[in-house]
Amino acid sequence: MSADLIDHRDTLSETGRPERIAGGVGLTVAVVAVAALGLAWFSQLVLELAPCKLCLEQRYAYYLDIPLGLLIAFAAWRRAPVGLLAAGLVVLGLMALGNAGLAAYHAGVEWRFWAGPSDCSGPILDLSKAGGLLAQLDTVKVVRCDEVQWRFLGLSFAGYNVLASLALAALCGWGLVRLKRR
Repeated sequence: MSADLIDHRDTLSETGRPERIAGGVGLTVAVVAVAALGLAWFSQLVLELAPCKLCLEQRYAYYLDIPLGLLIAFAAWRRAPVGLLAAGLVVLGLMALGNAGLAAYHAGVEWRFWAGPSDCSGPILDLSKAGGLLAQLDTVKVVRCDEVQWRFLGLSFAGYNVLASLALAALCGWGLVRLKRR
C-alpha cells in the first residue's frame, strides 16, 4: 500500500509541474515589467529625463506584460490546460521580441546608424520667423529620439531595454520548451 501511495504522490507532483513553470514565467514577466516601468517613471519624474516618442512606445509592451503575465499566473494556479498556458507564453514572448526590435531600432537611431522618425529626430526647424502661433511653439521642448540623455557602461535606456526584452523572450522560450517536455 505504501508503494501505491508513493506512486500517487509522484503523479501529483508531475501534473503540477507545467502549471508551476507557466505560472512562474508569467509572474516573473509581470514583475520585470513593473520594475522596468517603475524605473522609466522614476527616471522621468524624479531624474527629469523626459522620454522621447520611441521611449514611450517601448513602454507599451510592459504595460501589456503586467496583466497578461498575471493572467497566465492565475490561469496556471487554476490549472488551465497546458495548451492555453503555452499560447499565453507565446504571446508574451512575441511581445518581448517585438519590443526588443523597437528598442534596437531606437538604439540605432541614437548611435546614428540610421535615421529615426522625422517627428523626433533630424534637424530642428527655425520657427521664430513665422510669428504669433509659431512663437508659442518655440517654448515647447521636443525630446529628440536621436539624442541620448543618459548612458551607463555605454548603453542608453534603449540599449538596456533590448537586453531586458531579449531576456524576457528567452524566459518565455524556456518556459515553452519546459511545457512541451511534459
